[in-house]
Amino acid sequence: MDLDLRLVRYFTVVAECGNFGRAATRLHLAQPSLSRQIQRLEAQLGVRLFDRSPQGSSLTDAGQAFLPGARILLQEAEQAAHTARAAVQPRTITVGCAEGLVITACVQELRRRHPDGQFRTRHLDWRDAHALAEGRVDALVAYRPLPLPTAGFRVTKLHEESRVLVTSASHHLANEKTVSLRALSDEELVACASTPVLWGTPKPVGDRPAPPPPAIDDSYEDKLELIATGHCVAIFPAGDRRAAVREDIALVPVIDIDPCELVLVTRADDPNPLVGSLEDVARTLLGTASRRENDELPVN
Repeated sequence: MDLDLRLVRYFTVVAECGNFGRAATRLHLAQPSLSRQIQRLEAQLGVRLFDRSPQGSSLTDAGQAFLPGARILLQEAEQAAHTARAAVQPRTITVGCAEGLVITACVQELRRRHPDGQFRTRHLDWRDAHALAEGRVDALVAYRPLPLPTAGFRVTKLHEESRVLVTSASHHLANEKTVSLRALSDEELVACASTPVLWGTPKPVGDRPAPPPPAIDDSYEDKLELIATGHCVAIFPAGDRRAAVREDIALVPVIDIDPCELVLVTRADDPNPLVGSLEDVARTLLGTASRRENDELPVN
């Protein structure tokens, strides 16, 4: 006899709950659907497993006899699956992410779906432009423009993201609900070649002369200091919240600038099955989380 283990599991839950309604809730099923599944199992076995009444459900003699073996059957099936998975070399994937991105929820869901997999994350900066091509990561979550040629890679768009003005808390635009590019006409904004960030050219403030422009090896924190002291402004993706933790810096949504794209980049011929799972998870969770961050962006 070919028993459907899913039906056997449904039977054990109904037996434990003593009520089809409570069992349906626990199994996330509609009660009529659960009743039909139990009837299918009864038809396969050729016996009635439950006595049903307005007060609930109780096991028949046949149901009481079947319950211990049903539990053993489910336990042995789970053990067999675990043994089979343990015999295979654990699969691994290393996910790189650009500065300012948080992919914790994405990786946690991958671990839930693939408990025997090994997952690593690596936060990358501009010096790691070739990490994917060199095999140091198996996938890259980043904003366009990408820091690498895309030939031989699969680029999956996750979502579009708005942008914010990053300025000192004392800037005359810091308390605006939104800002347009016209209001920034006196700023000389320079686009980065490999990120969606625009940095303003430093200007003098009061009797303080303009500092030199940021050098290529200056850290992100060094550049934020120029903003906090009022010498320059920048435009960031709304999902990059690193500057939001500083009280001396304000974030203001920019209403008339093109959004930036968040993408997932993988090698086009990668046979790793976890790569496909990552794409599904990133579309569902990472994209949703980033859109929620946009919606909840505080207005300064």
